[in-house]
Amino acid sequence: MTSPCGENEISPGQEVIVDRFRPEDAEGVAALFISVYGEGYPIRAYVDPERLREENAAGNIISSVARTPRGEVVGHNALFRSAPYLGVYESGAGLVHRNYRGGKGVFTAMAAHGQKLAEEIQEVEAIFGEAVCNHVFSQKLTHGLGWRSMALEVDLMPAAAYAKEKSAAGRVSSILDFKTIRPKAARVYLPAVYESSLRFLYGGLDDERELLPSEGPPPETSEFHVETQYFAFARVARLAVWEAGGDFRKAFENAEDVALRQGATVIQAWINTGQPWCGWAVDILREKGYFLGGVLPRWFDTDGLLMIRTRHRPFWEEMKIYYERARKIAAIVKADWERRGAKK
Repeated sequence: MTSPCGENEISPGQEVIVDRFRPEDAEGVAALFISVYGEGYPIRAYVDPERLREENAAGNIISSVARTPRGEVVGHNALFRSAPYLGVYESGAGLVHRNYRGGKGVFTAMAAHGQKLAEEIQEVEAIFGEAVCNHVFSQKLTHGLGWRSMALEVDLMPAAAYAKEKSAAGRVSSILDFKTIRPKAARVYLPAVYESSLRFLYGGLDDERELLPSEGPPPETSEFHVETQYFAFARVARLAVWEAGGDFRKAFENAEDVALRQGATVIQAWINTGQPWCGWAVDILREKGYFLGGVLPRWFDTDGLLMIRTRHRPFWEEMKIYYERARKIAAIVKADWERRGAKK
């Protein structure tokens, strides 16, 4: 039941059942999101019941719902498409009613349920999560489910996103943790400048890769293909470079300029490492002040490389990182940022 003031009133202490989304859950999910985040929650699918039904029916969102025996929704987490390749799903959009938080295991149960669903749904080939670094709870969660840390998204979210819980003094970074659902061996071309770091990262992957050196510039017949996204609240732009050919330097700069004019303070470039000349593109990005973020398995169906540019000094000291592998990744990322003199 939702009160006139927007509070989602559900009695504490009831049994909780975690199950796949049912159409009749949609109003309860929307009420829960509004009670926690308000009417202005930016991802409208979670506050628009009809749209949530449509997205679940289409398989773009696969929701796990925690509900009481009376059908009241007390928790939600989802697998949803956010990577360039549609077979890779992100685990997120998770929240729990205030009366069911605090060590009751509801969030963990929903995440585990989502992983089980992924194993049953043929379209899901890999899953990943953004384990935030303003606390260690989500890091422990993904680690406990057997996911592998592969990258660090530096300063992904503004502190304002965590204002209600007062858990962030500056922008918040996230560790990208991956789980392979349907293995697929692949060939990866390693930019020479990052060969040692990438061999370390691939040593922890739960899938098979053939690692080869990246060689030379692209052929003259190659093309440039980028897909861009801009998230105004976070002031983050993402440039998914499917093909790094043609006049890459000029074409990328044009896409980057658009992001900067929109107000981006963090730009992520995703480079397809299934192309033999990806190292050539990486060298150009390094000249422009980009630094390594890590590996993105199956990102383009082939793997991707995360490169990052920030318009400010990253909040390194604010990161809380629990596991040794993730700490090593953060050290690699910070060392590459320092290499470019923190000038851009």
